[in-house]
Amino acid sequence: MTALDYARAGKMQMALHLIYEYKKGVRSLALCTVCPTCAALLKERLDRQGIAYLTQELGNRNVNIFFGERVCLDAVAVFVGKPLNKLTPEEDFMLGAMLGYDIRQQCRRFCDRKAKVRVVS
Repeated sequence: MTALDYARAGKMQMALHLIYEYKKGVRSLALCTVCPTCAALLKERLDRQGIAYLTQELGNRNVNIFFGERVCLDAVAVFVGKPLNKLTPEEDFMLGAMLGYDIRQQCRRFCDRKAKVRVVS
């Protein structure tokens, strides 16, 4: 196996773990960034398990796959049409909170990003 094969296998294991957490109710929304081959396999798995998902093609030949509760995906769909690094501080905060990131870190990140926006304006 090549290093790339190991990396892909690791990403798929992480995706399967996120599916497990979703099915156990630990999270309502998950995000995986994978190669197109892994994306096809992951979408097939999500379809078989009846889990809703949303994809975002990335310019570097990777794919973001958001999956989870439909209401969460509906919210993500509002801003997923642009690269994640182009989200407003509010969108970034909301996405991080929905993905279950540490809320204190999200608050710090939000304040830092808002301060940068004020300096640029």
